Amino acid sequence: MSEGWGGGAKAKYLRNIIAKEGAKFVCLQETKLSEFSDSRCFSLWGDNKVGWVHNDGVNGAGSTLSMWHKEAFMYMSHTIGKGFIAIVGHHIKLNCSCIIINVYVAYNSSDKIAIWEVVSALRNLHQGKLWCCCGDFNAVRCAAERKGIRRNASNKKEIRDFNDFIGSNFMEDLPIVGKKFTWYKADGSAKSRLDRILVSKEWLQVWPMSKQYVQTREVSDHCAIVVKSWIKDWGPKPFKSIDAWLLEPGFKDLVREKWGSYEVQGNNITKVKDKLKRLKLDLKEWNRIVFGNLEDKKQRILKEIEDLDVKDGVSDLLEGEKLRRMELVSQQRLVREKAGIPV
Repeated sequence: MSEGWGGGAKAKYLRNIIAKEGAKFVCLQETKLSEFSDSRCFSLWGDNKVGWVHNDGVNGAGSTLSMWHKEAFMYMSHTIGKGFIAIVGHHIKLNCSCIIINVYVAYNSSDKIAIWEVVSALRNLHQGKLWCCCGDFNAVRCAAERKGIRRNASNKKEIRDFNDFIGSNFMEDLPIVGKKFTWYKADGSAKSRLDRILVSKEWLQVWPMSKQYVQTREVSDHCAIVVKSWIKDWGPKPFKSIDAWLLEPGFKDLVREKWGSYEVQGNNITKVKDKLKRLKLDLKEWNRIVFGNLEDKKQRILKEIEDLDVKDGVSDLLEGEKLRRMELVSQQRLVREKAGIPV
């Protein structure tokens, strides 16, 4: 995921993806932070069993961040260079060695070549390990992965160099699910597939069904990507609250009133469990009345933006459709503000 930490909205977006997908390793590019802390990292998973390495770039520019949950991944060592972090570790459940490289490649051609060379050297150094190289490569594999951007001779050389880098390191570009592009200019006039996940054949032997799922474009001009090998049922959802509820006038009084009104039997643990169950139902109804319309509107807007993005990946949008997408992005921002969600 690219383009900054962003405080409220982007941090919340990332927390939601981690919770929904059960993510155990996260790579961010362009965090725009010159320093990082445990508390920022812990807040994303909701506990302190998280490790991280931050490459602050140059005063925050070109910065990258790799994070992992310690119950799933055992850190061994790392290497930091201009535009990348390489983490060597151990997948605990499957008892296998891994190296995950998080890259942010600048637009400059010489910087791209420098990173290709360093990553290739690391690839040779760590033969036999499960290998994953992911991030914003700022390069495409064919002309069709860019639209609305002027092409010249240097683009052809870049495409050739990028494909040579992938092929010489025996890496596989995982099948993509969802939109064809991962970066969109704000007005929709240009788009590219700049972000991707490359893995080794050893990786595919362990996770043969791995695919990269492009997420909805909500808080950045880049789309987040989730790597999954299968869809897993995580069981019943835990009781949770929504940040915007706490900002709504009268919410705390409502909870206090409802909690005191419940008459339940049993020991203390049973009473708390039954009260939480009843409170969950009451809050679900309250949320439907107070926030339901806003949430429905937000989902309709995101769906229409997503449909236009998918269509744009197949054929050029009409001028009216381009204007409609810009209007929808503005509407989405207004709905988030009205719901009390930082933009």
